[in-house]
Amino acid sequence: MVGFRNRYMVMEVFLDPNKDLARDDPIIISQFNVSKAIKDSILINFGECGLAASLGSFQVKYVNPITKLCIIRAAREEYQKVWSSITMIRSIGNCPVIFNLLDLSGSIKACKSAALKHDEAKFEQYKLVMGDRLTSDVNQQMHNSLSKIRLLEH
Repeated sequence: MVGFRNRYMVMEVFLDPNKDLARDDPIIISQFNVSKAIKDSILINFGECGLAASLGSFQVKYVNPITKLCIIRAAREEYQKVWSSITMIRSIGNCPVIFNLLDLSGSIKACKSAALKHDEAKFEQYKLVMGDRLTSDVNQQMHNSLSKIRLLEH
């Protein structure tokens, strides 16, 4: 018996830098928001049949709201449809976004190591930008996010 084959995508979400975050409510990147945006994009671009075929294995496994990194699982036969739908997403909620594929893998183990590497590097960059304004809550939230990546399984 052959196991179900998946593809794992490590994606980076870029928020619109021109948006005035002091005036508007900042968008919180969550598993629900990302999943809903991807499903809506699949529905718009590939119809109900494309959405139904893609939902068999589709799951947003991990989202880090600080570094804007996410891991998405899709079936091996459907990952190109999911990936192309992700590239067509232009907003989450009312905030313009762009997705960037950092890594594509056939195993969760390889995906975890790539995600850890990128997440740690982005958090170091975030710490440099924030400087003295970095709170212990954000630091603790980041360490919790890194431990979530390490615990990821199928």
